[in-house]
Amino acid sequence: MRAFLALLAILLTLLPGPAVAQSILRDAETEAFFRDISRDLVLAAGLEPNNVHFILVGDNSINAFVTGGQNVFIHSGLIIAADNVNELQGVIAHELGHIAAGHNVRFNEGAGPASRISILSLIGAVAAMAAGAGEAGMAILGMGQTAAMGKFLAFTRDQESRTDQAGAVFLSKAGISGRGSIDFFKKLQNQEFRLAIPQNNEYVRTHPLSGTRISNLLAVYEKDAAWNKPADPRLQARFERIKGKLIGFVEEPRIVMQKYPDGVNTPAALYARAYAWHRSGYPDQAMANAAQLVAKAPDDPFFLELQGQILLESGKVDDAIPVLRHAADRAPFEPMILTLLGHALVSSETPALQTEAEPLLKKSVALDRENPFTWYQLGVIYDRRGDKPRAALAAAERFSLEGNAMGAMMNARLARAALPAGSPDFIRADDIMMVAGDALEQQKKKKR
Repeated sequence: MRAFLALLAILLTLLPGPAVAQSILRDAETEAFFRDISRDLVLAAGLEPNNVHFILVGDNSINAFVTGGQNVFIHSGLIIAADNVNELQGVIAHELGHIAAGHNVRFNEGAGPASRISILSLIGAVAAMAAGAGEAGMAILGMGQTAAMGKFLAFTRDQESRTDQAGAVFLSKAGISGRGSIDFFKKLQNQEFRLAIPQNNEYVRTHPLSGTRISNLLAVYEKDAAWNKPADPRLQARFERIKGKLIGFVEEPRIVMQKYPDGVNTPAALYARAYAWHRSGYPDQAMANAAQLVAKAPDDPFFLELQGQILLESGKVDDAIPVLRHAADRAPFEPMILTLLGHALVSSETPALQTEAEPLLKKSVALDRENPFTWYQLGVIYDRRGDKPRAALAAAERFSLEGNAMGAMMNARLARAALPAGSPDFIRADDIMMVAGDALEQQKKKKR
């Protein structure tokens, strides 16, 4: 009986667990930066830039991954660890290699054979246990699981090696030096040393050893015409701004002030301190740093966005609106800036400003339907106007994006019942109901 319970425990560890929730960080400047530094790499990979999306994840680990089609997720810890834009481009080139090779779709090529070995070992183990040979059954299961894991790890290591080479090709085609890629792999290698990760056996790893990857790639990069080409200074300046902003947003204020002390007035330092002071509840100090940024570049939409955000969130709505109008004028196709201005206009509760907000928010969702806050602001406008069906539809859109299937279903049903049959909004409500219904059905199955 004990052997059977042990077998059951092993089987339970093999079942997929719930995904760890991670926060997605949205920032207009950062997303524009990702698009600009990756465009030539995306084209070199034979992909369409508009179809590849870069998502910033609030996680301090040094990691990036691809999932859900052509979505590249980059951890905040990776950007903070990087020293220059070329290092980040090296990581992006590697992740694009996964997309170009269709590794998400081809996962079963590696998992399938490994699963068959596991299933066969499980059958053998159960047969042995049924015959009363419990220890033999556990031994069979253990050997089968080891063989399966070894086969799967060999598959993933091969994928990673091929992707490293693909990334090198993309960097070369884009005219970008591979030095950043090598430097970043050295960072990973140093981290492995610090964590005492063995460097003499890669057969128990999903990735080749960092030292192996460095030596393999150096032979390719050093021959490339772009090897000695320096990073684009304009992109490097933008990288430093992004990094400073991110550190100010995610790090403890004490750490921010150590990295960017008073008296250092680079854009990165001013960004970092402005965010740190704002998060700590010191609006005057935050505004002082934001004002210095705007003084450096009065028409920079992202500096204006920060200044307007601090004013708005400090309760100074009337002061925030002209600043955010200026930002929107300078960046008319940045949906998050349009949404922030719309939010300020809605917060004013002045009817004329509500009228100004609606087309801005509609333009924002036309550019980016994935921001639940934009739908919330539109819902407020519709509700104040007495347009209950469209207020419900906006709520359904918001709940759907937030993963609240029940809220999406209830509001979509309310909207559908009151909207003209066959109209675009009616059809959209119907679509949300269908998707929410599927999600609710999956939730029921998991509870059974």
